Amino acid sequence: MSYDTGLSMEERVTSLFQPDTLLPEQYLDTFRRKLYLEPEKKLMLAILEDAIACFQKYAFARDSKGKALFTEAEEWIQEGAAGGIFSFDSVCEVLGLNPSYLRQGLGAWKKNASAARSPAKVYSLSQGATKQKRPARVSRMAQRRLRRAAGR
Repeated sequence: MSYDTGLSMEERVTSLFQPDTLLPEQYLDTFRRKLYLEPEKKLMLAILEDAIACFQKYAFARDSKGKALFTEAEEWIQEGAAGGIFSFDSVCEVLGLNPSYLRQGLGAWKKNASAARSPAKVYSLSQGATKQKRPARVSRMAQRRLRRAAGR
């Protein structure tokens, strides 16, 4: 196939080695999007931040809502790549993080946090430890009224 451009063979060959003319905006557009996080990466980063925050905040929750948030975050972190594009593994890979290293770090954090928690205090409820109370004083007038009310 021959394309007739009106140029001789020599002009066509030399035009291959001439630089293309670009405006500065056209050149910088190729790099500008890479300088900032793309919206998809921002979303993935927000998902990861929320999961880690729920994992750490509700690790020792006692209410059902806190326990549910912790369980959901822990299950998402522990699941493999089978969760699709927004699975823990794929989110970490897109953001340039090692998912297994992050999992190990969160596991170590949970272990250290549970070890650092103070153990529950145990109080003995023996009979000797109770405080002796004096009976309440009741005036004679109040005693008469109580006896009348009781029918004595």
